[in-house]
Amino acid sequence: MNINCIIVDDEPIARDILKKYIEQVPYLTLAASCEDAFEAMQVLNKQDIDLIILDINMPRLTGFEMLRSLKKYPAVIITSAYPEYALEGFELSVTDYLLKPFSFPRFVQATEKVVNKTSDMRVAAKDEELFLMVKSDKKLTKVFFDEISYVEAYGNYIFIYTGQERVMSKQTLTQFEQQLPSSKFTRIHKSYIASLKAIKYIEGNEVFMGSKKLPVGKVYREQLLQKLR
Repeated sequence: MNINCIIVDDEPIARDILKKYIEQVPYLTLAASCEDAFEAMQVLNKQDIDLIILDINMPRLTGFEMLRSLKKYPAVIITSAYPEYALEGFELSVTDYLLKPFSFPRFVQATEKVVNKTSDMRVAAKDEELFLMVKSDKKLTKVFFDEISYVEAYGNYIFIYTGQERVMSKQTLTQFEQQLPSSKFTRIHKSYIASLKAIKYIEGNEVFMGSKKLPVGKVYREQLLQKLR
């Protein structure tokens, strides 16, 4: 899944930090970095945006005033140094409220909420499907969701492990992830997707799936734990 986002913050340093954070998250694409609400509103009128990363205190028009002026807006993550505005933010149905300064893991946690919220709209349809037809070695191979243990990235290829079988397909891990029901699978590392059903236990920064163990990336650990709960 790809999330097109914009930054709206009048502080150059804050924008630079967010840009660096966004560059490290594979499913985020920065569409624009805006200095004020008016510039952001122009972008929203011209492009399809999935997420606004929005500061509150800005000259001329505050972040909340901007949201109230819009008839419809996408997912919103508020970034602010003022905790007292959190309640007002959630009254406007923002996805998360980040207090400055916030860490990269906390930022990822907020963006994962956006991903899960977007994915939920597709989960019902995905869950009704039992399998995928995967192009592999000039043929289409039927791969059942319930038989997938994990998926491994290998450059522009992936390996899909189903029991004793391994299916190779020419596509990226992110492309394949978009085809999977998020209620059954989760990204655990930049190079791995795991079946929640196949995970036996977690020890340290590794998950164990029978005799196989896979690494868990720091960025993905919280999402994994939330799904297993």
